[in-house]
Amino acid sequence: MPLDVLIVDDSAAIRKVVQRMLNQAQVPLGKVLEAGDGVEALAALRQHPVHLVLTDINMPNMDGLQLLGQIRGCADWAKIPVIMITTEGGEAKVMEAVQRGANGYVRKPFTADQIKEKLDGLF
Repeated sequence: MPLDVLIVDDSAAIRKVVQRMLNQAQVPLGKVLEAGDGVEALAALRQHPVHLVLTDINMPNMDGLQLLGQIRGCADWAKIPVIMITTEGGEAKVMEAVQRGANGYVRKPFTADQIKEKLDGLF
């Protein structure tokens, strides 16, 4: 089954890297939506439901933790798997994301194998 995916990062280049890694990991992609921050991500989710969200933590306007809270707080989106993508060296933000309901995380730079490993068991 093709997965519709939302990739959220304030860097367009990183969004393309994430999409390339999903392809390399042989994830069966359907529609791929992109957003530059949490505000854009929420607008995209309202327009098109997705099967998976991959989001950066550090972004302007609405960061990944705030986005995660919005997703988990909405009945229509609460069960969507969310994978956090971070440059955070410290564990505090990552642990906060997991406590808020993230399904996993990867640290930049990451590999296709790491993405595949995080998605195993979710679908």
